[in-house]
Amino acid sequence: MGLLAILFLLGLCVGSFLNVVIWRVPRGGSVVQPPSHCPDCEMQLEARDLVPILSWVALGGGCRGCRARISVRYPVVELVTGLLFATVGLRFGLTPALLPFLVFMAVAVALAGIDIDTLTLPRQLVHGGALAGAVLLTLSAVVDGEPSRLVGAAIGAAVATAVLFVLHEITPRGMGFGDVRFAGLIGLHLGWLGLAQVPVALLLAFVFGAVVGPAWLVVRRRGRRTPIPFGPFLAAGALVTVLWGQPLAHAWLG
Repeated sequence: MGLLAILFLLGLCVGSFLNVVIWRVPRGGSVVQPPSHCPDCEMQLEARDLVPILSWVALGGGCRGCRARISVRYPVVELVTGLLFATVGLRFGLTPALLPFLVFMAVAVALAGIDIDTLTLPRQLVHGGALAGAVLLTLSAVVDGEPSRLVGAAIGAAVATAVLFVLHEITPRGMGFGDVRFAGLIGLHLGWLGLAQVPVALLLAFVFGAVVGPAWLVVRRRGRRTPIPFGPFLAAGALVTVLWGQPLAHAWLG
């Protein structure tokens, strides 16, 4: 339980940083400078304003200076990241695989948030996640004495990329190339766990899209031709598969 509590608190802090990434990266800003500030009055935030979840609650969801509303998405991202980190800790324990999949979770959350806001999946985040994943997964495989996992990771990345690339070529307006890149990142990690988990993640992504997509349009009051971000569904399919992919793969493939 001590490890899970530590990972939950770490996830809350990482989630706070991911909110900065989600806001600044699509706008071409640095995630380091300037320090965190209110986008309306530009007041620099103090340490007491940056405590995950608690600061938002204490301030009533508004800026301390100008009282401009702060989106509920901020504490939601922090809480979701904290819960995901704790769940990954429960899944892997204190093993070499823990770090690469914590990083993967963080990148997936950031990409999903950006896609919801801007309908884009920045290549620098995807490529950075792929580079970090390749290095950390390689180290994990070497420490575990299972270098064959790297073959699965390479094949998983290639297969997932190929599948979504074909869909992109068939319906480029329905499947952006950012989704193709993201699929490769997902295939890299899930192929490392086991090749059977790659199709599970992709299938879940399409199921989530088919179920949630229409509700998304209703909530946003948009027509059927309105583009729907697919990145969040890819992220959800991947995250579910990281946590429960083995039993799902066994149930599906026997």
